[in-house]
Amino acid sequence: MQTRFNKAQLGDPKTANAEGIIRNCVHCGFCTATCPTYILLGNELDSPRGRIYLIKEMLENDRAATEVEVEHIDKCLSCLSCVTTCPSGVDYMHLIDHARNHIEKTYQRPLKDKMLRKCLAYVLVRPRILKWLISLSFIAKPVKMLLPKELRAMLELMPQKSIDQVAALTATNGAKKYRMGLHAGCVQRVIGENINTATVDFLSRRGVEIVAPPSMGCCGSLTQHMGKEDISIKTAKAYIDGWTDELVNGKLDAIVINTSGCGTTIKDYGYLFKDDPIYAERANAISDLAKDITEVVADIGLGDVTSSDLPSVAYHPACSLKHGQKIIDLPMQLLEQAGYKVHAINESHICCGSAGTYNITHPDIAKRLRSRKLSNIKATNAQVIATGNLGCIVQLSSGTKIPTLHTIELINWATGGKKPVGLKA
Repeated sequence: MQTRFNKAQLGDPKTANAEGIIRNCVHCGFCTATCPTYILLGNELDSPRGRIYLIKEMLENDRAATEVEVEHIDKCLSCLSCVTTCPSGVDYMHLIDHARNHIEKTYQRPLKDKMLRKCLAYVLVRPRILKWLISLSFIAKPVKMLLPKELRAMLELMPQKSIDQVAALTATNGAKKYRMGLHAGCVQRVIGENINTATVDFLSRRGVEIVAPPSMGCCGSLTQHMGKEDISIKTAKAYIDGWTDELVNGKLDAIVINTSGCGTTIKDYGYLFKDDPIYAERANAISDLAKDITEVVADIGLGDVTSSDLPSVAYHPACSLKHGQKIIDLPMQLLEQAGYKVHAINESHICCGSAGTYNITHPDIAKRLRSRKLSNIKATNAQVIATGNLGCIVQLSSGTKIPTLHTIELINWATGGKKPVGLKA
């Protein structure tokens, strides 16, 4: 795609990087076939190609974002299906993040929208506050129909708090073979700690000592995708510092990540901090250690499969795992090796509508995508849904009675661990 940035504009490294990405786009339109919002809405501006045009025009003219750019860029799920599809290698992920940052700095949002986004960015990365709000959510549920649709969506998605809690240090069951850190997540510590306990249970049986410092904070993923770059970078630096300090206590063989949305961001730290003279090396070191739990299982082995008569599974690939990290077949292969009959689903490349905070900020589109996804899942007649990200679990569970579990919960159960809470009568 031809661009017309001037020399002064290209003197800014971020603008120069965006210009290079835009120039790689050849207008082919392959992305429109796999973009969830274009498939649903049929508007060129709600496709990656259309958004690239909007971003190009906005940045070339060096102007503030308008309502038009904000509407269509906000509708992007950042699912990255277009990145998988694109034959030209357009780095859409970093371009859309740059556009969101530009919007955040130059556009004055309506007060309701501004307050909602500020609230989400503050609450969701602070487990203690989130726990408190979930405890009080029962007060609002009887009058939820009187609330704005975004708050109604939040209440409808609100699950129960977790009871379990992962220890700061978990020793191995038997001889110690590895030492690994566990990324416990922010929201996951509050409503998905069963995923963390299943992870620790499995790893400890496989000779892994697990370190999960309770002081380790947010990785910056959620705020990054909301365009809040300054907050995201500050948070990510603290996260990098935390693991760097932990490395002083001993070598880590991996930082295990079972929240794939976080994983995509953490693995990208090397890129995000490439121009930072202080953090570039540290960021690369943490990125290199980061591994999705399925990658770790593949590395250290499943161990003995002890359970039989396991339910059939429909595997839903989280976008951040399939498109963001290019981990495509591995989770299904591991589930099959563990003894499950695994069903692939039609349109597996299409997002379920979770997408971080998207199912709160854009509940109507998110519900349409959820219905489409669940229709494809139900066609498999599977007894259980497996996926690799908490956001997908919450999104799908809010629309079906089919148990929706994390892949590691099923692997842990099949190899001698506890039966997942979501399967217990």
